[in-house]
Amino acid sequence: MAVVNLKKRQIECKIVYYGPGRCGKTTNLEYIHKTFTRHVKGEMISIDTEGDRTLFFDFLPLELGKLKGCDVRVQLYTVPGQVRYASTRKLVLRGADGIIFVADSLEVRREQNMLALKDLQQNLKEYNLSIFKIPLVMQFNKRDLAEAHIALMPLEQMQQELNRQLKVPAFPAAALKGIGVGKTLQECLRLVLRTLQQELDF
Repeated sequence: MAVVNLKKRQIECKIVYYGPGRCGKTTNLEYIHKTFTRHVKGEMISIDTEGDRTLFFDFLPLELGKLKGCDVRVQLYTVPGQVRYASTRKLVLRGADGIIFVADSLEVRREQNMLALKDLQQNLKEYNLSIFKIPLVMQFNKRDLAEAHIALMPLEQMQQELNRQLKVPAFPAAALKGIGVGKTLQECLRLVLRTLQQELDF
């Protein structure tokens, strides 16, 4: 839940990038950090581990303007994708106001996408949160690899398998090239701010 500091007139909220290992979560944040320099107010902290690029989180506050007379700051985090970091993933998810689920378009990653989504649902449940109620956006990443004749799942299939029940906004993307990265974040921010506006009563 967002942290409200009335003394400083500041609202701090948290968006978590979630998804299987090597799906492009860190690449999204790297692109945002590099491109939206005007909004970046801190260093990006990235920890590389064996077999996975991000162990704890990438941290990036964005200044967003005002909500109810308060400055809004956003912290962006990624979770490690690998199964052996399950407890870290759950920890990073704590207090999330919004989630961007990054799915890997590669055909060979189909099962990992579904397992990661199931894992997200389970971890949210343990925090008494519903995947159907939290601001959530999906990104179908690595669409550009079709040009390299690598087998990708059709968007319709990904939509059907991952988003049929959730019915959340979903965007095709190529995070390495920055395609769809800003759109995905923008939509998640819009949903988070709309929810905060309804929840904050002061």
